Amino acid sequence: MVNKLRKMLKNEKGFTLVELLAVIVILGIIVAIAIPAIGNIIDTAEDDATAAEEQLVVDAARLYDIQEGIDSDVTTVQDVIDEGYLQERASGEADISVDTDRTFNKDENGVITLND
Repeated sequence: MVNKLRKMLKNEKGFTLVELLAVIVILGIIVAIAIPAIGNIIDTAEDDATAAEEQLVVDAARLYDIQEGIDSDVTTVQDVIDEGYLQERASGEADISVDTDRTFNKDENGVITLND
């Protein structure tokens, strides 16, 4: 009986400390690689969102130009908002990053751009 008990205690299965440390090191390497990659993805997404917002503002300015006419360097984003061509705040949680004091430029070909 005692021999059987000793045999059972000797036959324990599990992970050694070295195996557990190896897994922790591997996970640390994966995290060290993943964090900068995720940061770059977030930065790219924010840049794309800003570009999309600016394009939305320019599209609203085109509608404004058709109805009201744009005076270059005089018409502001706030003018487009005040006339109802653009909502100041969308229904979502995000804040719009386009400054309402920025003006529009309309070149001789009728192309409207947002000034910096």
